[in-house]
Amino acid sequence: MSDERPGWHRHPNGGGWVQDTASVDETAHIGPDAEVSGNAQVSGTAQVFGNAQVCGNAQVYGNAQVHGAAQVFGNAQVCGNARVCGNARVCETAEVSGAAQVYGNAQVSGSAQVSGAARVSGSAQVYGSARVSGSARVYGNVEVSGNAEVSGSARVSGNVEVYGNARVFGSAWVSGSRHVLTVGPIGSEDQTLTLFRTETGYGVSVGCWHPDGATLDDLTAEVQRRAPGHADEYEAAMALCRVRIAEWEAQR
Repeated sequence: MSDERPGWHRHPNGGGWVQDTASVDETAHIGPDAEVSGNAQVSGTAQVFGNAQVCGNAQVYGNAQVHGAAQVFGNAQVCGNARVCGNARVCETAEVSGAAQVYGNAQVSGSAQVSGAARVSGSAQVYGSARVSGSARVYGNVEVSGNAEVSGSARVSGNVEVYGNARVFGSAWVSGSRHVLTVGPIGSEDQTLTLFRTETGYGVSVGCWHPDGATLDDLTAEVQRRAPGHADEYEAAMALCRVRIAEWEAQR
């Protein structure tokens, strides 16, 4: 490959192409076929290799790695021990941090965050202000959007959409569109009730109330304690939840 490329230079650690407008620490590794362009920054002991590209105002730092044919652009950040690889895309103001991994054809965009030891793969998309964290796995054709959160050891796959203010957490095992049910706005604070399938049962959350192992009976008690004036509304929603739970049980 020619070393004559006006406005670019070879990075001393790895030999990859760096546009003169970009900033790359000497401690960072840029592989021979990788590119860092625009106003992008690569710092610390971060690595960009394979045919990966980091461009725009993106930042890759810490011990993060971007490789394969992955692209990080816009104002996105990849940091910590995070990995972005395959044909994955991280863009806009999205952030991938901790020990999270985004790979395959997955895309993280908007102001979405993938953190902890979470994995987003396949053709999954995480966007809007959505969050995927903990040791959660999101894969297949899943879309997580809006203010939705997938956390804990949850598994979400297939053609599922998790959106709005939905919360899927704990030991959730969601592989079909009917494995998540959201009802809202509901109650005195216009919250979203989320019911989701787990490997052995179900989980339920309303707003910031999402204790592991909670049941509909627990929710009934909580409503009586905090918002008894909305008990009828919640009971109607929970009647629908019971129908869905029965459907899941019949499939096991």
